[in-house]
Amino acid sequence: MNFNQQYNQFKEQFAGMSPEMKEQMMKMAKEQMKARINGFFKKWFSLPVLTVIAAALGAAVGALMAFFGQVLLAAGVLRDAQPLYFIPGLALAGAAIFLAYKKWGKGAERGMGIVFAVGQGKENNIPLRLIPMVAVGTWLTHLFGGSAGREGVAVQIGATLGHNISKKLPFDNAGHIMLVAGMAAGFGGLFQVPMAATAFALEVLIVGHLDLMALLPAAVAAFTACKVSSMLGLEKFSVDLDGLLKANGGVDVAGLFMNNGVLDINFVIKLTLIGILFGIVGGSFAKLLSLAKDFFAKKFPDGLKRIAIMGVVLSAVLLLLWQGRYSGLGTNLIDLSFVGADGIVTGVHSYDWVFKIALTILTLAIGFQGGEVTPLFSIGATLGATSAVMFGLPFPLAAALGYAAVFGSATNTLWAPILIGCEVFGFGSLPAFFIVCVAAYVCNGNQSIYNQKKLKLKF
Repeated sequence: MNFNQQYNQFKEQFAGMSPEMKEQMMKMAKEQMKARINGFFKKWFSLPVLTVIAAALGAAVGALMAFFGQVLLAAGVLRDAQPLYFIPGLALAGAAIFLAYKKWGKGAERGMGIVFAVGQGKENNIPLRLIPMVAVGTWLTHLFGGSAGREGVAVQIGATLGHNISKKLPFDNAGHIMLVAGMAAGFGGLFQVPMAATAFALEVLIVGHLDLMALLPAAVAAFTACKVSSMLGLEKFSVDLDGLLKANGGVDVAGLFMNNGVLDINFVIKLTLIGILFGIVGGSFAKLLSLAKDFFAKKFPDGLKRIAIMGVVLSAVLLLLWQGRYSGLGTNLIDLSFVGADGIVTGVHSYDWVFKIALTILTLAIGFQGGEVTPLFSIGATLGATSAVMFGLPFPLAAALGYAAVFGSATNTLWAPILIGCEVFGFGSLPAFFIVCVAAYVCNGNQSIYNQKKLKLKF
């Protein structure tokens, strides 16, 4: 039955009524049909429209990520060239960040906390001022030597833009879908891993739940942001893992799985065991970060004193430990994790991952801006490279597996680390990343660096 037939049916039904009653009932019928028509169009056109808007969002976020990422890398290069000039000023930079947030950052100081609260439906507003505040705060943190990441900025910028755009859209769930799409765009544009970015945005808000309602807009936003940031000159980190394994006298990852033509169970067990280690380390990082934030908040209730006093301590430690080896993102440690001779890594020390954990936690716990993901990449890569001999694995493979799995276990995500391992190190390594990331996910103690919502399942 079409809408004209329905209208005529209503007309016949109310023909015997008084003119006043007929007019009122006809008005109600028209409003009902209008609501149904609007519902029809919203149902069938909301997803295509939101997907087109997500593409535009991805382009905007990709451009922002290219600018933000290039400035951040330039700040790191400048600091590394003159560590004695910049690292001693870390406390002053921290004080400036705190005072700026206090004066101009009302509502933005919670960072990822407010993104997760809005994404989980607990709150309904992310202020646009969050974007410049978190970007400038992170630039200052890195310029003056803080050990922090960058993904938090990317996700916050994308989520903030997506959320504010959605306010002008008439579709149901537009706010949530555009926020998730913005998160995917930020992660994908900065790291240029669109598949992993899509998975990350879909699974990170609620533990054990894939937000498939936002799948298409998130994927389109992530791929668009990745393309735009690449076109604007932001480079992607990638390693030809199979080529590196062969160059070190071994075989590719697929070859490691086979022994005389059959699956090598010993190799699978080795992958499982090292995955358990990565899970414990990633989960411990998340738990220690939470404890450290609580400890310093109680120890120094005044945020300005906390970041200024502990900033002096942090800068002194960073200078004493090889003049900034553990400052910034940790990409220097990631690069060194794939350097070796005679099958043994020579670029990193066995304690690098421990120092990077401690200094990243200290940097973030006392109030500096940034993220955790890139430091987690460096922690995992150095841990994997230096523990490879213990597990009987090639160090480049162990470093690559740690790069992905420690990130996954600390964020309590599964599909994102598997895909990020493939997009960075090659899809020929998919079975290895799957085994290790599953083991890490199971053994992380259900910890996360984010304030994730946990579903309560009844069996």
